[in-house]
Amino acid sequence: MTPEQNKRAVVDAWKAFASRDPQRVRAAFTDDAEWLAPKDNATGVALGFTDHMIGPDTIVRFLVEEFPKLFVADVSVDFTHLLCEGDTVVLEMRLQATLASGRHYDNDYCFILELREGRIARMREYMDTQKGRRSVIGDLPSDLRAAGPVIAVPA
Repeated sequence: MTPEQNKRAVVDAWKAFASRDPQRVRAAFTDDAEWLAPKDNATGVALGFTDHMIGPDTIVRFLVEEFPKLFVADVSVDFTHLLCEGDTVVLEMRLQATLASGRHYDNDYCFILELREGRIARMREYMDTQKGRRSVIGDLPSDLRAAGPVIAVPA
């Protein structure tokens, strides 16, 4: 696929994520897709979800069922950079939302996405982990913060 087609596939994937339609989300990923986030990131810890999602079932569950439990309202994503070389797309973006705690979330992200035939095969997620932790985990009781992430198993 051309770089423009690959960039379009990434934009379309984010639209699918926002739809929370399991079939649209699943269609954005290959059958062997992986999504890697920083270990013990605030979202994963708060939701008791893994930082290394393997397979579309786990990824769909995260985006459709788990993510909305924490990011409950006013979710907005602003792309700041979208670059492509071959089948690798680099996306820089800002995510803002109202959290379940009522606090405002605002963080910058960088995703490196490896595509195969226009679908996401591998995503690496980078963000300001300390900023996320202050927003999300600062409200959790200390016993939960100390517990760390719980690995989620797909249903």
